[in-house]
Amino acid sequence: MARRAVAPAIALARGRALHPPDVGFVDLHSHVLFGLDDGSRDLATSRAMIAALGAVGFTEIYATPHQKAGQFMPTRASIDDAFAAVSAIVAPGVQLRLAAENMWDDVFHERLQAGGIPSYDDSDAFLVEIRPHELPVGMVDQLFRLRMKGKCPVLAHPERYEKLWHDDGLIERLRAQCAFVCDLGAIAGYHGKQQQKMARRLVEDGLAAAVASDAHTVEDVRTAAEGIAWIEKRLGKAGVTRLLDDGPRCVLLGELPE
Repeated sequence: MARRAVAPAIALARGRALHPPDVGFVDLHSHVLFGLDDGSRDLATSRAMIAALGAVGFTEIYATPHQKAGQFMPTRASIDDAFAAVSAIVAPGVQLRLAAENMWDDVFHERLQAGGIPSYDDSDAFLVEIRPHELPVGMVDQLFRLRMKGKCPVLAHPERYEKLWHDDGLIERLRAQCAFVCDLGAIAGYHGKQQQKMARRLVEDGLAAAVASDAHTVEDVRTAAEGIAWIEKRLGKAGVTRLLDDGPRCVLLGELPE
């Protein structure tokens, strides 16, 4: 795909909001639907978040409400209602799409057995997270089996997972079975020093398939813009395009970017 300018991201990082440009970024991870989890509180906040993401350059935004047993488990009906309400106020030039952030827990495994994991546009690609301090037993083998069935697991914010911080072999085994999607806020340094170090390493070493906003608030969009500006500085416009355009679109097709 054609290389696109990333000046809007830099401008927003410096506090200058712009009108949505035609840049074609895809956000695989956001919490822009109101009243469902720890993301947007109300319709006005959802509107402001989406407008800010559009100003950064995202033209496709995937809403990924939490599906987390015992904490955030909005029903499909409530998700659909929020999605319809927010879709009605999305500005021209921005498309809102639907997925979910699935916690690797008992509910996830029940849905896995039933063949009903909430996914990106009901495709073979789905977003999953794990708890920061532990790696689920047998996770790598389970991911391998999912890949053999044609599924495309997408691992949210891998920079958070402590088991990966000092285990290159584990990073390699996991990356072979799922797509890593780093948080832009972590790259910018807002989620902790070790998380920043890990996120930047995954991006610079080509291990991250994509980056995403993981926006819960309007302020998160500003930090995401700072992350994009850092990527451009370190990897150039080609790196920005790979991580925000080509990579996400590859994942949505059910493929793991090389």
